[in-house]
Amino acid sequence: MIAQLPVTFTASAIAELKRLLAEEPLAMGKQLRVGVKGGGCSGMTYVLDFDEPKEGDKHFDVEGLPCLINPSHEIYLYGMEIHWEGGLNSRGFTFNNPNASSTCGCGTSFAV
Repeated sequence: MIAQLPVTFTASAIAELKRLLAEEPLAMGKQLRVGVKGGGCSGMTYVLDFDEPKEGDKHFDVEGLPCLINPSHEIYLYGMEIHWEGGLNSRGFTFNNPNASSTCGCGTSFAV
């Protein structure tokens, strides 16, 4: 069953993820996992990686990109926007999370 994704991706993020899925040997045959895990200087860090489906995962599709999320992570991610910055001064994925009460300077760690 495909459900509505609790996060959104900008066009630049979708393009970069599709490029990675097509070009990275370790991503072949896997799906994009969006989630959180404990750690980082603010308490939690974002997970954005290619992974195999696990029992209980929710499945999503973002413009042809297969995505997975652990349902228990949705509360931390609902409404978040993921963006890709491709510039020389700032390169990488950025996370705009309306649920975060604080974030660290690196932008990948947050607290709720």
